[in-house]
Amino acid sequence: MNMAVKIRLRRMGAKKAPFYRVVVADSRYPRDGRFIEELGYYDPTKEPSVVKIDGDKAKEWMANGAQPTDTVKALLKKEGIL
Repeated sequence: MNMAVKIRLRRMGAKKAPFYRVVVADSRYPRDGRFIEELGYYDPTKEPSVVKIDGDKAKEWMANGAQPTDTVKALLKKEGIL
């Protein structure tokens, strides 16, 4: 069975103070709903923005066919994981 697995951001934090978790989730799940595994987090409110992602896990998931969203792909590039 082929699951449409994506590596994407899950919004947390308060109104006007977003903070994101980078998670592996089935693309059919709601944005802030169920997910398979958490890979790290991204906090755009700080200056400079804080990104912490487990590179090994991210690579492993991508090797198994998980597709990162554009935003996550940019974060991974910035972190030197891609």
